[in-house]
Amino acid sequence: MSKITVKVGLASCGVAAGAMEVYEHLKQQLQAGADYQLMRTACIGMCFEEPIVELSGGKLGRISLGKVEPQSILEHIEAYRQGKVPQANVILTDIDKGSRDSLLQEQTRIVLRNCGVIDPCSIADYEAHGGYAALKKALSLRPQEVIEQIKASGLRGRGGAGFPTGLKWSFTAQARGAKKYIICNADEGDPGAFMDRSTLEGDPHNVIEGMIIGAYAMGADEGYIYCRAEYPMAVKHLKLAIADAQRNGYLGRKILGTNFFFTLHVKEGAGAFVCGEETALMQSIEGKRGMPVIRPPFPAESGLWGCPTNINNVETWANITWIINHGAEEFKKIGTEKSAGTKVFALAGKIAGSGLIEVPMGITLRDIIYKVGGGMKSDKPFKAVQMGGPSGGCIPAELLDTTVDYDSINATGAIMGSGGMVVMDSSTCMVDVARFFLNFTQSESCGKCTFCRIGTRRMLEILTRITEGEGTIEDIEKLQDLAANITKGSLCGLGQTAPNPVLTTLRYFEDEYLAHIQDKRCPAGVCSALIRYEILPDKCIGCTACAKVCPPQCITGKVKEIHIINQDLCIHCGACYSACKFNAITKG
Repeated sequence: MSKITVKVGLASCGVAAGAMEVYEHLKQQLQAGADYQLMRTACIGMCFEEPIVELSGGKLGRISLGKVEPQSILEHIEAYRQGKVPQANVILTDIDKGSRDSLLQEQTRIVLRNCGVIDPCSIADYEAHGGYAALKKALSLRPQEVIEQIKASGLRGRGGAGFPTGLKWSFTAQARGAKKYIICNADEGDPGAFMDRSTLEGDPHNVIEGMIIGAYAMGADEGYIYCRAEYPMAVKHLKLAIADAQRNGYLGRKILGTNFFFTLHVKEGAGAFVCGEETALMQSIEGKRGMPVIRPPFPAESGLWGCPTNINNVETWANITWIINHGAEEFKKIGTEKSAGTKVFALAGKIAGSGLIEVPMGITLRDIIYKVGGGMKSDKPFKAVQMGGPSGGCIPAELLDTTVDYDSINATGAIMGSGGMVVMDSSTCMVDVARFFLNFTQSESCGKCTFCRIGTRRMLEILTRITEGEGTIEDIEKLQDLAANITKGSLCGLGQTAPNPVLTTLRYFEDEYLAHIQDKRCPAGVCSALIRYEILPDKCIGCTACAKVCPPQCITGKVKEIHIINQDLCIHCGACYSACKFNAITKG
């Protein structure tokens, strides 16, 4: 019998779900050698099924099990060894249909092709899956030929703005200067976003190889990966991969026997959201406070330490090797005419299949949510999807058939962003969502621009008033005026797009704002100040459960008698509503 390979997903999501306990249990119990090979891998994207264990090498082919537990995993492995399908949560399989096969079948994986497949800490495993072949091919070409391939592919920057990558590379290549830098922006700070983290944890060499190719094409001899320190596993894998790449001749002097020289460093960011903006990021690398600076000059002309600099995000760099290996025309066959290739999204919120996905550009939001993401998490209907993080906006249900490409998403008032996608159902208050994102942006403002520093605070104060039932109809016009001035007056892209969550919720959900202002009512039942709890006399049996959990003790009534809530003392916490087993308390 051939050796059975047992792979355990040990990305951050897997470890958080208990995968390390599964792995350690297998290390102690499996008889290594002729029968089994125990391996570690990262996240295949199905974070909601973690811990995940993949079995391969037997007559059943590949089988992946989700939500595995240490105490039962050995039974499943033994069943697989005997040619039986394990009696467990079989999510992916080669022969019998797994419950999650369809979710992968709807995807096109370029950036994520190795995630959940290879051992991210093994350069040999990366090489066995075609790693560094693209670098060898690129070094056989002239630098300008490499740039022309990236131009011809139609790849646009995946960091949010969607600027043509090849054109951006050409600016740095043509810039004058003996010293040039390239940077990977891995400062992922959007709420609900984890694309960069998962990519770096699962396939760090792919990003590094893309950067080496880019450095060769642009004439750079030094690069930085700016990764936030809150991603310790990603940082660890990057540092290990850089050291291994250098030992194997892919980094350093005379790379692969050529005269090309390139070194790469990891710079850990301290978690400032503004450092995701490229000029603030460079300030941070230089050891200064991370604050945006005026452009022009643009980084391609004068960037890091005044030298020509190119900055792309993780996903952009991760596309480069596939394009070099397969050609620009093959890449252009995927996606749309103006938005070629694929896009990685982090699905979060009220969706059944939360995790990481990669889909072709041109797919609809409906297909992402209901086919790739598995639909809604509960029986509550879909309400909106928030795209682009604090710089993005909310897209309502009536626009679910919008295609995912740069122009179509921008037309909704949202932006593609780096790939965060937060799904919301009918239990979500859109005014509260706008307030949440304004609170985040206001807290993360670097304070340099008056419009961003003070304007977002004024917007947040108005939104807070509205959610507390103290808003006026004039507040809507004030929000729009403030948004216009913040957009015009802010220096960097983060400040200029800060009002987007407010503007899109006003555009598509103005009725909810009016309900809060005019009716003093939160339709979703989220804003506590606008919720009124009342006890129904015909249903209350006097069990006293509500009175026992009421923090301000504002519920009165004797045992087996009807209870009453003192509305003047009620703090709208909902404890009584949750405690009642007889549906005797209404929420409205």
